[in-house]
Order: sequence, then C-alpha cells, then structure tokens
Amino acid sequence: MEGMIEHNETIEEFLAGRAVDVEEAVRKAAAQEIMPRWRRLADHEVDRKSGPHDLVTDADRQAELYLTEVLPALLPGSVVVGEEAVHTHPASYEGIRGGAPVWIVDPVDGTRQFVHGDAGFCTLVALALDGVVHASWTFAPALDQLATAVRGQGAFLDGARLHAGSPETGRDLRVATSHPDFTTDDQKRSLIALGMDGVAPRACGSAGLEYLAVARGESDATAFTWEAAWDHAAGLLLVEEAGGAHLTRAGEPFRITGGNDLPFTAARDEATARRVVGLLSAGA
Repeated sequence: MEGMIEHNETIEEFLAGRAVDVEEAVRKAAAQEIMPRWRRLADHEVDRKSGPHDLVTDADRQAELYLTEVLPALLPGSVVVGEEAVHTHPASYEGIRGGAPVWIVDPVDGTRQFVHGDAGFCTLVALALDGVVHASWTFAPALDQLATAVRGQGAFLDGARLHAGSPETGRDLRVATSHPDFTTDDQKRSLIALGMDGVAPRACGSAGLEYLAVARGESDATAFTWEAAWDHAAGLLLVEEAGGAHLTRAGEPFRITGGNDLPFTAARDEATARRVVGLLSAGA
C-alpha cells in the first residue's frame, strides 16, 4: 500500500508540473507523423490486421514510435502499452497490469476514417497505475480539438470545462454502438435490445470521439463490446470527470485491466448507464 501511495503522489506531482509537456508530445506526434499523411496515403502505407475493417497505416506506426520514445522520458520508470506494439508483441499488453505507471496509447483511433480522408479520428493517451486512469488526452488534429482530464480535477475541451448533463426527457436516447463486424452472436443479441422505442442506436465511429461526444452531452451513451484499453482508457476518464458513469453488463464499472462482462456502456449520468445496461442484459 505504501508503494502505491508513493506512486500516486509521484503521478500527481508529475501532472501538476508536466501535463503540458504531454500535451506538447501528443500535438507533435500528430503534426509530424499523422497530419502529413492525412489524405496523402499511398497504397503501400496501409495494411490490414485482423480483417478488412481493421486497418493500420504508417501514421499509426510512426506516431506510436514517437510517443513511445517521448512519454517515458517525461516520467522515468513509466512504460508504454501501444496498440501497434501489442499487435506485434501481444505479451506487452501485460504492462497495463504491472506495477509501473503506464502510458496507454492509441496513435490513430478511427483509422478507417483516417484512411478514407474523414476528419473523425484522434490520438488517445492515458496515464494509469494499478488499473486506475489518472489523466487522459484526446486530440483530434483534423478538428484541432484537445480534450483533457485529470482524476478529481474535471474534464476540459480546449480549456473549457465539460459537463455531460443528463438526457432530455421525452427524447430518444442516442447510443453509439460497436460496429456489427466486431461483435459475437451473443453480443449482437445484446445490442439488438437497444432497437426499441425511445432509443436511437447507431454504429460508432472513433471510440475516443464517441466518448468526447458523451462528455459534451452531444450523445447520451455508448455500448461497446471489446476491451482493448487503448480505445477506452482516455475516454472513460473524460466521461467520469464530466459527471458521467460507466458500467458493464454485470453492473460494475469497466476495468481497463480486463475481465469485464461485455457489452458495457459509458453514459452522461448513472441513471442512463443503468438504463442501457438493463437493456443490454435483457437482450443477452
């Protein structure tokens, strides 16, 4: 316990003095490695991973390499768990469950949108320890928007505090759901339960930007079926610090270390989260 408290104090001190350096690193990664390739990708710069909708580009790889070099230098003793590195070396995902502060990185969240020339992609960085996310950065470079959150200190978009609020009474609940191509039959049955009067589900785009939409009150909830921490860690803290909540189908908060009962939701308030989870459970 003493070691954990010491680490927490170190992270708090780090964030108080050097959070701006993390922001600069995220912006530089986008400026140097991502935006010069946006709408200029050659065929040889795009590859498939698990299937036709699971893409990776040179922008993903190079931005992650940049952040993997810079972030641990800012916080000595920390490690990086990045989407592309885990794809190559799956065992590196265990860093999320280790005892060191961990940077959880998705260099280009919404790679399909990036490849197609859409602006709906972002870079996600979260700083966690012992399964708890302490800070996050969500940067949408094509939109020039930066959302940040520090545990216990609120969520902000371009310096303005975010308040998720609650859905308007009498209006359909707007829920972004996992794309059907990435769901099992059991998960499809859960998601189908959202197709009822009073709920307006739609397939999600970039997970990071869907979380931002919830934190801004522009969307009411998400319903996601996968656990990869790089997609969720930054956004879940953003929603929490904006006043929202997240729950798995078991009615428990989502754990970035895994073992969650899927699907799960992040919502503008706890009542909405429980409503969505109730529907997902009814469809199981």
